[in-house]
Amino acid sequence: MDGSQLLKGVLDLAVLAVLAERDSYGYDVVRRLREAGLEDVGDASVYGTLRRLYKAGALTSYVVASEEGPHRKYYGLNDVGRSLLQTSAKTWTSFAATMNDLLKEVDPG
Repeated sequence: MDGSQLLKGVLDLAVLAVLAERDSYGYDVVRRLREAGLEDVGDASVYGTLRRLYKAGALTSYVVASEEGPHRKYYGLNDVGRSLLQTSAKTWTSFAATMNDLLKEVDPG
């Protein structure tokens, strides 16, 4: 199974979950996703997801000056984003439970 296709399908949810913890700039979101175990997540995929979610009205953004180079654009959840996160989390939980039930007799080894 191609893990990159699975990641592509849940990247919105993963980004929303990271931003639910605290507002972050793009590379910080990438770093936090990788630290959480999504090592193969690409920078461009995350930046594209942030832009798309922002354009869809799910995120706020603001600029903060950085002592380490250019300013950073931070993203945070707004009410639409929190609602999308909640709905997507319910969908994922239901889907994962269904897959776990289907695979309970399969030996992954």
